[in-house]
Amino acid sequence: MALNRHRDEDGTEERKRNDTLVRTLRNEYGDKFAPEVRSDMELGTLKDRLGLESDASLNDVLRRYGLKK
Repeated sequence: MALNRHRDEDGTEERKRNDTLVRTLRNEYGDKFAPEVRSDMELGTLKDRLGLESDASLNDVLRRYGLKK
């Protein structure tokens, strides 16, 4: 599965804000992204539920769901 990553002009992956909704991330990463939570949950809340720090990267969250190595 190819992931649609947003990149900044210098080619690095764009950081997602903690107020980004799970529904937005599901649109980018597919239905396997956080299937057990509501689509209106914010990324920061999801990180907290996963036991991650609020400054954890989206890649850390993607790894939890097996969407990134």
